[in-house]
Amino acid sequence: MITRSWALATRLFACVTLLLAVVAGRGQVVSVATYHNDNSRTGQNVHESILKPSVVAESTFGKLFSCSVDGEVYAEPLYLPNIVIPTLGVHNVAYVATEHDSVYAFDADSNQGRNATPLWHTSFIDPAKGITTVPSSDLGTNAIVPEIGITGTPVIDTSGGTLYVSAATKENGVYVQRLHALDVTTGAEKFGGPVIIAASVSGSGTGSSGGTISFDPFRSNQRPALLLSNGVVYLAWASHGLENEFPYHGWVIGYNETTLARVAAFNLTPDGDQGGVWQSGGGLAADALGSIFFMSGNGTFDANTGGSDYGMSYLRLIPKNGLSVADYFTPYNEARLSGSDTDLGSGGALLLPYQSGAAHPYLAIGAGKNGVIYLVDRTNMGHFNSSGNSQIVQSIVNAFDGRGLYATPVYWQDQLYFWADGDVLRIFAMSGGLLGTRPIATSTVTFASGSTPVVSADGAADAIAWAIQSDQFATGGPAVLYAFDGGTAVELYNSSQAGTRDTAGPAVKFTVPTVVNGKVYVGTATQLDVYGLL
Repeated sequence: MITRSWALATRLFACVTLLLAVVAGRGQVVSVATYHNDNSRTGQNVHESILKPSVVAESTFGKLFSCSVDGEVYAEPLYLPNIVIPTLGVHNVAYVATEHDSVYAFDADSNQGRNATPLWHTSFIDPAKGITTVPSSDLGTNAIVPEIGITGTPVIDTSGGTLYVSAATKENGVYVQRLHALDVTTGAEKFGGPVIIAASVSGSGTGSSGGTISFDPFRSNQRPALLLSNGVVYLAWASHGLENEFPYHGWVIGYNETTLARVAAFNLTPDGDQGGVWQSGGGLAADALGSIFFMSGNGTFDANTGGSDYGMSYLRLIPKNGLSVADYFTPYNEARLSGSDTDLGSGGALLLPYQSGAAHPYLAIGAGKNGVIYLVDRTNMGHFNSSGNSQIVQSIVNAFDGRGLYATPVYWQDQLYFWADGDVLRIFAMSGGLLGTRPIATSTVTFASGSTPVVSADGAADAIAWAIQSDQFATGGPAVLYAFDGGTAVELYNSSQAGTRDTAGPAVKFTVPTVVNGKVYVGTATQLDVYGLL
């Protein structure tokens, strides 16, 4: 009997292997359900068999169509294939969130015929009842104008068919933030949602009352992308505008994905102030065990002397007692960086794949306004050393020739892609668990505002680095989509080459393209632009 079972299992394994080979040969169905493609925030899609360097050129590639939206799109567009929309059938769907507090579901392949209108559209405002977005003028900031609604990229639970999104509203003079859970097929609320975001922790810091710090829905800016990890939806906040414009605190709050009950609340500076989490829109990162990694900005730091404040730090939180600090790294010059508004947390955290044979196989990497790349061991981050940063795996000073990073890097095939402010695209190589100190390739194109790129590839071949130039965001000029060879950084295409044929909508800063299934999706101030083979 054992022999027969083994033989049957062997035949079954052979059949499954053959089936997988057939599926792989036909191309893999890919979703983009979270910021930068995965919870490690690698920014890579290695199942792109249509868009290759040989076909991404002005003569063969360009803008296919656009879909109008009602507000600025800061959030990265998300994508799900083969979604059954009631009464409309099966569609590949692009999901877009706006600062006008709207979420749209568009057909991802066409805007013709019945696809000329959204598959569904959900709005979280009702002006007739006094429910609006938050006017930027209320906050006295021009960081996001003219209104604040949805900024952080949503996240989708593909198995449950739920899109989670955070929206800010002003309701008859009261400021509210809510977590919504939407059905991906209809846009309808699920799980009895939405829930009002609220939390408090013990603390004596700025704005405390009776030994308690409470979440402030007015001052808190939910810019980072949402994270779904081990059944919990995590959100994070910093301030609006300049990091020292208001008294505020950085927060990370978690909600159960099916009950929407709050299960965690972590304040970065309960006995101080600031310590915002913004990462230029980059999302919290998470490993398979549920540890959460991110970088904070200017603020009080006293963890090295037994305190509870983690401004200007690279943190690892674990889901214990809600959320607690398991490890951290803070640069030796954190006080000077905070005093000069040189946020470590202007850049996003990236978790590298396991580095086989390296002394430190579990690594995280990131950089901020000071232009230093920090490579840390995720299992021993190094804490604080007042005399330098020698306790971490590697720190590369002046990595971008004096420029700061407002972006999340990309990983592909032991290469790291960075685009700093006022700089060119720089590709660095990993070897033996260390990063080369100088780039192996650079572009000839400079972006005044930098960019968070993504990489598409067919496995280990045909890599393309994609980036949005948003230099004209303050003047209403167009976003410009660029494509570069993933190995050499040689420019392949940009959307201004063909006159007005490929012109995108008005630029929005910190935007990230989504590349999947032979198309590129670009969010702008007025529309979703879709690019592909002509």
